Amino acid sequence: MLDNIKQRVINEANYIIDTKTTIRETSKYFNVSKSTVHDDLHKRLYALDSKLYDKVSSILSYNFKVKHVRGGLATKLKYIKD
Repeated sequence: MLDNIKQRVINEANYIIDTKTTIRETSKYFNVSKSTVHDDLHKRLYALDSKLYDKVSSILSYNFKVKHVRGGLATKLKYIKD
C-alpha cells in the first residue's frame, strides 16, 4: 500500500474518532468518494491498525443504528423551512 493512501486512511479514522461523523461527512471533508472512505475504513484500516479499526467500527455501527432517526429529522427540518 502506498504511503499517501496509508496516511489518508489513518487521517480518516482519526477524524471519525474525533468528530463522530458519518462516512458521508468524512468523504466531503477529505474530498473523496463515499466508496473510497468505506473501503479505507472497512478493508485497509484493519490491515494497518486493528485497534484503531475497532474504535472506528463502533462509531460507524452506532451511526448505522441511528440513521433512520437522522433521516426523519432531516425530512422534518426540510418541511419546516418550506
